[in-house]
Amino acid sequence: MRIAVASGKGGAGKTTIATSLAVIAAERGLTTTFLDCDVEEPNGHLFLHPALCQKQVVNVPVPQLDEKTCRDHGVCGRCGQACHFSAIVCLGDVVVVNPDLCHGCGACILACPANALKEVPHRTGVVESGQAGALRFAQGLLDVGQAMASPVIRRVKEWGAQEVPAGLTIVDAPPGTACPTVEAVRGSDFVLLVVEATPFGLHDAALAADTLEALGVRAAAVLNRVDRFVEAGRGITEFGGAILRGTMPVLARIPADRQVAEAYARGQMPIGVVPRFRQAMERLLTRLLEVARREAA
Repeated sequence: MRIAVASGKGGAGKTTIATSLAVIAAERGLTTTFLDCDVEEPNGHLFLHPALCQKQVVNVPVPQLDEKTCRDHGVCGRCGQACHFSAIVCLGDVVVVNPDLCHGCGACILACPANALKEVPHRTGVVESGQAGALRFAQGLLDVGQAMASPVIRRVKEWGAQEVPAGLTIVDAPPGTACPTVEAVRGSDFVLLVVEATPFGLHDAALAADTLEALGVRAAAVLNRVDRFVEAGRGITEFGGAILRGTMPVLARIPADRQVAEAYARGQMPIGVVPRFRQAMERLLTRLLEVARREAA
């Protein structure tokens, strides 16, 4: 089973909860894999301390132009018309290729009648893998200056599927609702949406909940860092249409706890130093697996 842990915004506590659930699942004897797909800023390794023994470069096939062949046949501009991402722009008789915008779809190659384009590899990032105690671990790291996170995320997920075909996989997804998040949760059996119990967190969680619903992904929510002032507010269970319609259950409300924040700031796993937080994560994992298995049945 693959469970993605997502959030509407950064700083909601997604990685803290994802790493905690993975560690507890491994302690229970489940074959568990942790995939850090937040490739622009992976930080699961700061808490799990994996021994990384393998590294794979992630390349995207991008077009390379043979200018002489293009000019000899007359610049037609069909490659630029075929590209929906402006990776190829035709300015009169000049064809400009920007590999950083290329999605590697190959449409320009098919569209060129002169065969003046060929695909060459363009590096976008790396995937590092290894072992973190009983956990199998992999993370993606997008190269500085690269805009395309999805190819790196796909490679991390492919590693998880090939190396660990069975057992429980926890995917730490990027925050938000953009393409990287969609790619990370795609193919998951279930998604746990971590909601920061603040006005900004509730607003962004509404967008994330609607996105997951539009994707047809089964999901449940956990409200994180809930204090008595937020609990008293009307918005706590009204952050998204999915919850109002009863299609996204709230599995847990995690109280705001200064000790958890202090442990996080020291780079410690809160489940190792705050007993009440460990108990909350154990209950959450039990409930999450029950709901996910029931929904997948």
